[in-house]
Amino acid sequence: MSHKTIDNLISVKNEIKKNNKSVEIIAVSKTFPLNNILPLIDYGHIHFGENKVQEASTKWTSIKHKNKNIRLHMIGKLQTNKVKNAIQLFDYIHSLDNLKLANKISIEQKKNNKNLKIFIQVNIGNENQKNGISIQELDKFYYECTSKLGLNIIGLMCIPPADENTKEYFQFMSKLNISLGLKELSMGMSYDYIEAIKYGSTFVRVGSSIFGNRL
Repeated sequence: MSHKTIDNLISVKNEIKKNNKSVEIIAVSKTFPLNNILPLIDYGHIHFGENKVQEASTKWTSIKHKNKNIRLHMIGKLQTNKVKNAIQLFDYIHSLDNLKLANKISIEQKKNNKNLKIFIQVNIGNENQKNGISIQELDKFYYECTSKLGLNIIGLMCIPPADENTKEYFQFMSKLNISLGLKELSMGMSYDYIEAIKYGSTFVRVGSSIFGNRL
């Protein structure tokens, strides 16, 4: 398993190199136990993604204490009552999607002297079942987060509608990111990361292509 996981990561890296892009690969380790993850850490990979604070805390607290290079990404929905613990563990948040959450993050960061790198999640397909700031509210929300709350917003994040032409959504996300003067862009997963990096993604969230099917 460990050898296969490393081979899979190398394969993803090679696919990205073919497109002459410099992209950070977030190995989405949610639901996978440490014995599946440790070989990648030993190999030297540092970016990992989790979507539940409690699971991440159990898996990563000790590892991060021992390995200061690890960068942990919160890629799932973040509840306000979990922010305190998330601030202490994660280095990146990809799912900032409302003002109440932004306020809570700002408060807890000041208490803990932290300054996480944060992506605003955009509901790029205007889907009722998905989280994210609407395109119409994005400029105002970005201003609130940066000018009033002092958050370190480094880019935008999206999950495009399934079974549709993701190219159009990635292209539009890239334009939104540029319009705000942001340098980082979190989009693309196992099934569409190559398409995403063609439109400027700098962080791809890859799970099954590295670890295999979810447990």
